[in-house]
Amino acid sequence: MRHLLTFLLLVLGTNVSARGVYQTADDFLADVFAGTPPQAAVVWLRGEVKTTAADILGHNYPALRIRYWGAGKRSAWILEEIGKEKPITVGLVVEDNALKNIRVLEFRESRGWEVRHGFFTDQFNGARLAGEYELDRSIDGISGATLSVRALEKLARLALYLHSQTPHAHDTP
Repeated sequence: MRHLLTFLLLVLGTNVSARGVYQTADDFLADVFAGTPPQAAVVWLRGEVKTTAADILGHNYPALRIRYWGAGKRSAWILEEIGKEKPITVGLVVEDNALKNIRVLEFRESRGWEVRHGFFTDQFNGARLAGEYELDRSIDGISGATLSVRALEKLARLALYLHSQTPHAHDTP
C-alpha cells in the first residue's frame, strides 16, 4: 500500500509541476536582445496576412495584430496556441529568415510538457519555411505529446511567416 501511495504522489506531482511559467516574457526578451529589447512593433492581421496565418494555424488568430520585437535581421515573437485544451505560450526568435531559438515560456496542460526541453526544441534551430508555409524539415514527435508538438510546429511556421512580413526579413547588417 505504501508503494502505491508513493507511486501516485510521484505521478500526480509530475503532472502538477509540469504546468507553470518557465520564463517570463520580459526575461525571454532580455535574453534575446542582450538585456534591452527594442521597442515593440506590430504586424496587423488583415487581408492576405490574416488568411495565411489562419491557414498555418488551422483557425483564425484570436487578435487583430501581433506584437514583436526586432533589431537588424532578428525578430522575437511571443505567441500562443492551444495544445489539447489550454494555451501554450512560446517565445520564438527568427534571424536571417530562419528559426534561431524556440522556448516554451508557459505550459498550462497536464500532458505534453516535454516539448519544453531542449531535446525537442533544438530540432527547430535553423528551420526555414518551404513551399505552402511548411517547415523545411521534419520534427520528431513525442509519444503522448502529439497536440503540444503540433502547437509548437504551427507557432514556428507562423513566426517564420510573420517575420517575412516585417522589415527585419530584408534588413541589411
